[in-house]
Amino acid sequence: MQNFLNQFNQKNLLDELKTAATDTEALLNATAHTGGEKVAEVRAKVEDSLNSAKRKLEYIQDETIAKTKVATQAADAYVRDNPWRSLGLAASLGVVIGLLIGRR
Repeated sequence: MQNFLNQFNQKNLLDELKTAATDTEALLNATAHTGGEKVAEVRAKVEDSLNSAKRKLEYIQDETIAKTKVATQAADAYVRDNPWRSLGLAASLGVVIGLLIGRR
């Protein structure tokens, strides 16, 4: 369960970082025609940082997808190897959820 929450938090972080990258690109495009040596220097540093962050985000996203696929395959193999146990677990979980919903 903790692993799932970590992946959920990673996804939220990735979404927020992608939004920040998009906003940064928009800012860079908006200031493209602003002159000055200092502005050009800062723009170059920001572009380098943005490109580095994008590469890291892509790597994290690829790793998360790969880990999710492995977990899905493991769950599928478990269900195929233990169909009755899996069915019992799902039914028990359904009963608990039903009881919790019924209490309201």
